[in-house]
Amino acid sequence: MTAARVAATPTSSPPRTLLRQLLRDVGYVLSGLPLALVGIVLAATGISLSLGLLVTTLGLPILTGTLYAVRVLADLERLWLPSVLRMPRVRPVYRSPDPAAGFWGRALTPVRDPQSWLDLLHAFSKLLVAAPAFVILVTWWAVALAGVSYGVYDRYLPYGPDSMSLSELLGMGDGTGARIFLNTAIGLFALLTLPLVARACARTEGGLARALLTGVAELRNRITTLEEQKRAFASAEAHALRKLERDIHDGPQQRLVRLAMDLSRAREQLTNNPVAAGHTLDEAVDQTRETLTELRALSRGIAPPILVDRGLPSALAALAGRGLIPIELQVDAGLGEPGGRLDPAVESTAYFVVAEALTNVAKHSRATECRVFVERAGRRLRVGIADDGQGGAHLAKGHGLVGIADRVRAAGGQLQVTSPAGGPTELRAELPATTGKW
Repeated sequence: MTAARVAATPTSSPPRTLLRQLLRDVGYVLSGLPLALVGIVLAATGISLSLGLLVTTLGLPILTGTLYAVRVLADLERLWLPSVLRMPRVRPVYRSPDPAAGFWGRALTPVRDPQSWLDLLHAFSKLLVAAPAFVILVTWWAVALAGVSYGVYDRYLPYGPDSMSLSELLGMGDGTGARIFLNTAIGLFALLTLPLVARACARTEGGLARALLTGVAELRNRITTLEEQKRAFASAEAHALRKLERDIHDGPQQRLVRLAMDLSRAREQLTNNPVAAGHTLDEAVDQTRETLTELRALSRGIAPPILVDRGLPSALAALAGRGLIPIELQVDAGLGEPGGRLDPAVESTAYFVVAEALTNVAKHSRATECRVFVERAGRRLRVGIADDGQGGAHLAKGHGLVGIADRVRAAGGQLQVTSPAGGPTELRAELPATTGKW
């Protein structure tokens, strides 16, 4: 039994999300100025002392201590960045001292680390951004709070005969109503734009921190990830090629050999025994049909036409319909619509994961039923296959899941396998939900 239905993804309410982000941005900007003052004082004092005592043996230890101190401040800054810039938490890998190094070798270790000098540069430059951001945000808060509450304290403000209010300067009159209306309007405008101002201040301050404190680490991580994806792609292609060669050798190739033998025997029988030759030719025709059927099955495993023509939901429905056990299919119907289809490489990878997983379920799991779900969650595509089989599946080398893991890593995703002894087994893959052009 195969059932397809739309999978809904729960989302938090926009006002709550906006308020949470506002509190994060405000907290980051308000705490930025004290940290910037501590950082610049610490960095300036440390560098001045180390330069002044460089001619003695105390200069380098003081410089090392200064670099370690600003590293602590940099780590505090990195704790804020994921919530402010909505990025993964990244911490650079600092140079470690050689275990066999002596005192001076350990003292010079942070001095030879480029990231330590970037931390020091951030300590010097943070105040240039943190101070204006702090002043702008505090001023905006003051205008917002003073404006929306102006009607409460207007009566207590002293107004002399020569006093002139802003409403009077703008030609709105000098009455109490005009003053309250204008100041309340200004306060509401500041209050409504406060999230945007706080976001701009936080992103400006966080952008500097990201460039100096995590930029090099992100670049190194990206290079490492690309290298792993390249190796995984090569491994996945080699695995797929070996599987295809094995399937062709075990199936169509054997049938083609038998077909050639049948045709040779039929040619010899045409003169002496035409009836036997006719039976042999009938067998050869059957062999030809079976060979074509196997070749079509192999081509469906490589690039099924329904996936290209109608999208991932239809291709998975057709795949589930050919299952040997009951398969429940939950798929986001929007993935098959023209505006919601994913990049062809992502669609192909998702189809490959489901197809290979269902093949393993049919061959090894001894399961009686299976469930497949595919849903889009923000910028990620989640693919899951669960069965009630005997379990014991894992990603060790030599098992069928290795090819799936390599294919997922090559596409920039992650694969998780939960399969205790005795079952059940659940396969979860997360892929980047890149939208393609169709």
